[in-house]
Amino acid sequence: MQKKTLLLTGASRGIGHATVKHFHAAGWRIFTASRQNWVAECPWAEKMLNHIHLDLEDIAGVEAALPLIKEKLGGRLDALVDNAGISPKGEQGERLGVRETDYATWLRVFNVNLFSTALLANGLFDELKQAQGSIINVTSIAGSRVHPFAGVAYATSKAALSALTREMANDFGRYGIRVNAIAPGEIDTSILSPGTQEIIERQVPLQRLGKPEEVASLIYFLCTSAASYVNGAEIQVNGGQHV
Repeated sequence: MQKKTLLLTGASRGIGHATVKHFHAAGWRIFTASRQNWVAECPWAEKMLNHIHLDLEDIAGVEAALPLIKEKLGGRLDALVDNAGISPKGEQGERLGVRETDYATWLRVFNVNLFSTALLANGLFDELKQAQGSIINVTSIAGSRVHPFAGVAYATSKAALSALTREMANDFGRYGIRVNAIAPGEIDTSILSPGTQEIIERQVPLQRLGKPEEVASLIYFLCTSAASYVNGAEIQVNGGQHV
């Protein structure tokens, strides 16, 4: 049988890294795209061979890279996971509100977190259609409630990504392409902010951080036939923090 193919943005750490490991263990062919170099400790043989340097902030560059991506994919794409995202902070690591966020920051965040997602899905539509593939957009709990660490540009871009998920599910569903989103809460990664433990104690019924592997396993499920009638959904992955 032909190996299924995954393209994932933002794979170098945290949820993205765990997701690539999960799909690799399941026998998928993996392609990653980010502006970071591939990390040396990744265990799979493809590593840099299947890594595409792609700065999602540079929209013109994203469009220019599409022919190369399509060539590497070879005509089909079973899963596109849009995991890349940025959340700028102030000089002391504080969240940036409306009064602290300039236009350049708004544009940079929306290019990475939203606009590039739509352009990749549209640019790779033929490959997704050929495979009857699945798109997973990684949103955030910050897209539906004010978060003490996530800035205004990040939060609103993730809220917009939730809406984009619904729009793409409606547009692409008739072609057999399913589009869903997951919204993580406090996940145990290297980018946790000081004060997260207080959130866990006060707001999370399960009273613990989520594990990247727990998010990765849900992403994988949504890309398999077991979820073949799930389309346009956004699943909260936060231990009950949203209740």
